[in-house]
Amino acid sequence: MIREALLYEKLAGSRVLCGLCAHRCNIGSNRRGLCGVRENREGVLYSLVFGTLIAEHVDPIEKKPFFHVHPGSRSYSVATAGCNFTCAFCQNHEISQMPRSTLMIMGEEAPPAMIVEGARKNGCQTIAYTYTEPTVYLETALETAKIACREGLKNLFVTNGFMTPQAIDLMSPYLAAANVDLKSFRDEFYKKQCGARLDPVLDSLRKMKDEGVWLEITTLLIPGLNDSTEELKDIAAFIRDLGPETPWHISRFHPQFKMLDTPSTPIASLRRACAIGKEAGLHHVYSGNVPGEEGENTYCSNCHKLLIRRYGFRIIDYSLSGHQCSFCGQKLEGLL
Repeated sequence: MIREALLYEKLAGSRVLCGLCAHRCNIGSNRRGLCGVRENREGVLYSLVFGTLIAEHVDPIEKKPFFHVHPGSRSYSVATAGCNFTCAFCQNHEISQMPRSTLMIMGEEAPPAMIVEGARKNGCQTIAYTYTEPTVYLETALETAKIACREGLKNLFVTNGFMTPQAIDLMSPYLAAANVDLKSFRDEFYKKQCGARLDPVLDSLRKMKDEGVWLEITTLLIPGLNDSTEELKDIAAFIRDLGPETPWHISRFHPQFKMLDTPSTPIASLRRACAIGKEAGLHHVYSGNVPGEEGENTYCSNCHKLLIRRYGFRIIDYSLSGHQCSFCGQKLEGLL
């Protein structure tokens, strides 16, 4: 479906200035923005993906990953086609890059009310806007989120964080949590690997934190690109300043898309990165994409006892009394 877009300004000569993400595309008539899903039609900007889902699944919430939002629950996970990044390592490139590579907008019609009903029927407590980039389908996410809140469901973003402050202002009243990809702490990496910039992502993290959105951060550790000790210390220091309770998920890279010749992340590199996060004072540092690693588990930030044992996306053991550590009574940070 097609709907007039949010957050744009009409310019002279039928051009428009999109204010949705930090690219702030200046779009000529009959042209699309960098995301491929917002089109200027004679001076009016339209979303081409409103209520048109390319993916719709019930996932373990740990898959997003969220380890501190209703652990062990299922999340109704949805996406439209399109993304405002061009990551060479994208695991969902078939759908995220589709509008750029083919100009096609594919998907099944699913109005916001239908999405919420799907979440309720499947017994989900949350709706996750994920797989591609939820910023580029903000019109769908926002309308869905408003209905979801009225129905007692929480809304989650899994995002690259490259949105404008105005987009956060619109979404944050209805957004319970966000997992933000902090892909690197180097602007050069963002420019070369993602077609973007670092600073807007950092600004979004700070603003969402100020708005009361629960944050978890994910870094995909890619050998030779963002895995130096210096850079990992910089990321850990930023997260500590954001709030030491903020979970940091450090995920193992596997060859994919345009990076098939890059080797998988060594397990030793993941363990080193986790150690750096803990040494920086972060309460919760996790390793991802390696089932069976100790880094999948949640420990009390006070007494350091094991609270949640995981294997992949499954919870094996659970030592919480309500929202509190069963051993010392410390409340576990997050949305439980």
